[in-house]
Parts: sequence; structure tokens; C-alpha cells
Amino acid sequence: MSIYLIATIKARPEHRDEVAAVLQNMVKETRKEDANVQYDLHQGTADENLFVFYEIWKDQQGLDAHNQQPYILEFGRLAQGKLQEAPQIHLTRKI
Repeated sequence: MSIYLIATIKARPEHRDEVAAVLQNMVKETRKEDANVQYDLHQGTADENLFVFYEIWKDQQGLDAHNQQPYILEFGRLAQGKLQEAPQIHLTRKI
């Protein structure tokens, strides 16, 4: 069963460009993963520090493998001190 995920990330203003660069690299690398169906990054219009991912995964196993990729782990290290709050992850399903 497909996994639909929305993730919101709020960068500290002074780290916005660095966070954006890491997120854009995640898009480039993630789109190469076999289990990835869709992986889009958006930036807020009213708040440029807000980034939103919309993701579709073939299955939970693929998402789990994604979360162990080096570029995802790099984001985890980067996030410490450069985000306003912890990323918010929402797993969803189509209705």
C-alpha cells in the first residue's frame, strides 16, 4: 500500500539558505530511490523559513529504507540548532 507523507520544516532565518540547500539535495537524491513515487519540496510564500515536503512512497519498507540514507541522516545532524522546531511529519492516506 502506498504511503503519503507531508513534512513541515521551519528553518531559523539565519540558517534558511543552508537548510534549503540540504533539502534540495535531499530531493535530488531521493528521486533516485526505487520506492519513491513523488518527492516535492515547497517553500512558504508568507514565511520563507517554512519548507513543506509532499511525498508518496510505494510502501513502508521503501520509506524505512529512505530514512536510513546518508543524505537523510545528514539532515538530521544539520537540524540540530538550525530549525525553529522539530520537523512535523504527517502520514496520510487518500480518501
